[in-house]
Amino acid sequence: MRVLVPIADGVEDIETVTIIDVLRRAGITVDVASIHDRLEVTAARGCRLIADGLLAEQPRDYALIALPGGLEGARHFGACAPLIERLHQQRSAGRPYAAICASPALALAPHGLLDGVQATAYPSFQDRLPQASSAPVVHDGLCITSQGPGTALAFALTLVERLCGPDQRQELAAQLLVA
Repeated sequence: MRVLVPIADGVEDIETVTIIDVLRRAGITVDVASIHDRLEVTAARGCRLIADGLLAEQPRDYALIALPGGLEGARHFGACAPLIERLHQQRSAGRPYAAICASPALALAPHGLLDGVQATAYPSFQDRLPQASSAPVVHDGLCITSQGPGTALAFALTLVERLCGPDQRQELAAQLLVA
């Protein structure tokens, strides 16, 4: 099972690393792909992240595509036509996609990827969602969204549950000392 986690300058550090770390702890192969023409990106708080490869070089089929947030990173995702095309293909193929923080509002909603589903985002962006929820994590059909850095662990565990089932989520949560 493979998951695509795109990265861009300005992604939220905590969200990005938490998604990658938790999915890998669950035994899932995670391809970290830069949407830029270089492997290294600088996250919102200054951490430098190195992608495994460039988005254009990655396989086309993934069990899940998960977007971290961060204001600048989400803006880059929303402006990246190849990424948006992949997300539409993901949905059309009946495979899940996910986003956290500003990414639901700035990368998914403007491209119709939240039409017909409940979603959440960072509170100051919820007015940009077609059907907003104030829940920390929302899983509606193929789409999983979350609010921000403080909900990143719950979000990542929800991704594990979607891909591997509730038992794997509970086992991993116990290992991480999540109540």
